[in-house]
Amino acid sequence: MWKKIAAIFLLLALTLSACAARASQSYTEEAPQEVILMSKSAGEAVGGAPAPAPMMEETLSGGDNFVDVEGEAASANRLVIKNADLQIVVEDPPAVMDAITQMAESMGGYVVSANLYQTTLEGGVKVPRASITIRVPAEKLNDALAQIKAHSDQLPLREDISSQDVTSEYTDLNSRLRNLEAAEAQLQKIMEDAYKTEDVLRVYQQLTDVRQQIEVIKGRMQYLEQSSALSSISVDLIADAAVQPISIGGWEPSGVAKEAIRALLKTYQNIVDFLIWLVLYVIPVGVVILLPLYLIIRGVIRWRRKRKAEGTPQS
Repeated sequence: MWKKIAAIFLLLALTLSACAARASQSYTEEAPQEVILMSKSAGEAVGGAPAPAPMMEETLSGGDNFVDVEGEAASANRLVIKNADLQIVVEDPPAVMDAITQMAESMGGYVVSANLYQTTLEGGVKVPRASITIRVPAEKLNDALAQIKAHSDQLPLREDISSQDVTSEYTDLNSRLRNLEAAEAQLQKIMEDAYKTEDVLRVYQQLTDVRQQIEVIKGRMQYLEQSSALSSISVDLIADAAVQPISIGGWEPSGVAKEAIRALLKTYQNIVDFLIWLVLYVIPVGVVILLPLYLIIRGVIRWRRKRKAEGTPQS
């Protein structure tokens, strides 16, 4: 009887041990699947191996975003100097120059220089001509050029737009400025601790040199900032009459005929100039110089003839 009971208990113990081992094995095999599923739900890569932890993923993602922001900031902070040079034909150069001046001031810019003068054409006709240089905000450069060209009904005789990227130079200057300012702070501290006169003078000299370099760099950086913020536009305004072809009775010669007429007019001009010089300069000078010489020579010849005539009877 007791043997049967002991055998039953032994069988139950073995059964329970086997169930416990199977449950442990089942937990051990299923746990990685749960871990993998949790990793996938956290946004990890789909694959056989578990992906990095969420904290590491956020760090990497933040790093990528940081690089992108830096790239965008560097692109946004680029310093580019843009300038333009125009030569256009207009009906009234003085009026257009005034209009360009008002345009520059309305855009928040200013006039650098303005010149108004007259030119004389080949026919002796005087026509006005003007040149003006303005500065406008760089973002309004294209708008300003469009408004300037709208004053002419012809294409520009010359249009040059230049662009210079000075970001690298500005960054280098900024780095040098920080280093010099750090050196200045160190020198000031050393100067405060110095007690010998020669040490004070030596440090003061170095401090003066550093401050001078700082001022030079700050000036250059300010120039680059202003040049990139305000674009320069130089405009040469030519009167329409200065580029019109020669017109004779409604006929407008061109090409070889035009050059022939110009050469003919130039020849007539040279002939007239020669006659003027001959009458007003050559002849008066010749009279003053040659007439006395002619009279002297003529007197000598007459004197020699008279002497010869007087000497012949005596022989």
